[in-house]
Amino acid sequence: MDPIETLLSDFEVLDDWEDRYKHVIEFGRELPPLPDADHSPDNKVRGCASQVWITSKADSRTPDPILTFSGDSDALIVKGLIAIAFMIYSGKTASTILATDAGEVLGKLGLSGHLTQQRSNGFASMIQRIKADAQAALQASSSSA
Repeated sequence: MDPIETLLSDFEVLDDWEDRYKHVIEFGRELPPLPDADHSPDNKVRGCASQVWITSKADSRTPDPILTFSGDSDALIVKGLIAIAFMIYSGKTASTILATDAGEVLGKLGLSGHLTQQRSNGFASMIQRIKADAQAALQASSSSA
């Protein structure tokens, strides 16, 4: 099953906001640790109230590179949002990443209306960073072909 479908079916059974919130935090707890060396200014996501770091690796053996992401935050709920972003985007091709609307997925999860403006803006900044990395990988792939 597609990670987005799995995510949606997980949230479908959670009726209230508090259960969904706890589930997001659980995702954050399950996020693999980011090596200390990756907690660098280059990997820091601008526009987040919390500290957020995201790294990407592109497998460029195909014309449309496949990207995988790693990340961390100093806030558990934000780590959960990072994990959700990775479920949506990690392991996908650059063109799929660029074509996927995370805001739509967040809405289907019933989260978009419950996040503070700061968290929503921070999530949008994470998505912009992920899409920028996908665009860079796509450009690097097409220029080396």
